Amino acid sequence: MKRDSKIPQFYTTDEVAAMLHLNVQTVRLLLQKKELGGIKIGAEWRVSEDHILEFIRDHENK
Repeated sequence: MKRDSKIPQFYTTDEVAAMLHLNVQTVRLLLQKKELGGIKIGAEWRVSEDHILEFIRDHENK
C-alpha cells in the first residue's frame, strides 16, 4: 500500500521558541493551554510545521 502523504516535520519546544522569538516557558504554556497544537511524547512536546503555521495565522494582525 502506497501513501502519498509525507511524514510531517516536528520541532522541539526550543526550536519553536527560537523560530517565534519566544521564551521556551511561553511555548510550553501555549501548548498546555492548547493555544499551540502539538503532541507530547513522554515528557517532551513536539510541534509540527502545520501547527506553527496555524498558530501564526491565528495570531496575525488583520
